[in-house]
Amino acid sequence: MTSGGTWSEDDLSSGDNPFTGVIFDTAGNLYGGNQGEGYGRIYQLVHSGSGWTMNPILTVLSGDTGGPPLGGLIFDNSGNLYGSMVGAGPNGGGTLFELSAGTWNFNLLYGLSGGGGPEESLTMDSAGNLYGTATYDGAYDEGSVFKLTPSQNGWIYTDLHDFTGGSDGGQPISNVVIDAHGNLYGTASRGGSGPCTSMYDGNGCGVVCEITP
Repeated sequence: MTSGGTWSEDDLSSGDNPFTGVIFDTAGNLYGGNQGEGYGRIYQLVHSGSGWTMNPILTVLSGDTGGPPLGGLIFDNSGNLYGSMVGAGPNGGGTLFELSAGTWNFNLLYGLSGGGGPEESLTMDSAGNLYGTATYDGAYDEGSVFKLTPSQNGWIYTDLHDFTGGSDGGQPISNVVIDAHGNLYGTASRGGSGPCTSMYDGNGCGVVCEITP
C-alpha cells in the first residue's frame, strides 16, 4: 500500500484456503489456485470498477486430474496457463497441467508418481521446456528435479536429479530458476551438512543446489 492509498480485497468462500500467490495477465486480470471445492480450484479475478469479479476457471472434482494446486501458475507467450497439483492423478504423485488460453480447457501433461508432487510453480525456458521439483518423488522418496519437453506426440518427462536426503539434500519445496547457460538453481528443505539435529532428526538444514545440463 502506498502513502494515502487504500486496501481492497476479494474474499474467497469458506474452506478455499489459497496456498498459491497470484499472477497478472496482459489485461490486468489475476489468476491463482486454492483448495476450493473437491480437489481444488483455479480462479480468475477480473477488475471491474472499484472491485474484482471472481471467475472459477477450473474446479477439480476428480482425483484423476490431481489436487490440490499448491504450486503457483505461469503463462507462456500465447497466454496458456501452466501449473501443478501436489497429489492424486493417474500415478498418485500429482500432475502437471496446461489450461488453454481463453477456453481454459484442461490438458494433462504428465502424471507424477511418489508421495507428493510440486509445491511451487513451474519454470519455463525460452524453448518452451518446463522445469520443476517434486517434494517426495524420485528413487529415494526424497524429491526430484524434472524437465518436461514439448514434442509432436505430447510432453517428454526427464528426471534430472533424485535427492537422497543426504549430502545432496532432500524434499525440495521451492521452484528452480535458470541462468543464461541453462543451469538450474534451487533449494532442498533438508539434508546437507548443517547442524539441524533436533528439528529434522539429524537430517541437516537443507541445501542450495545447482544442476548443470
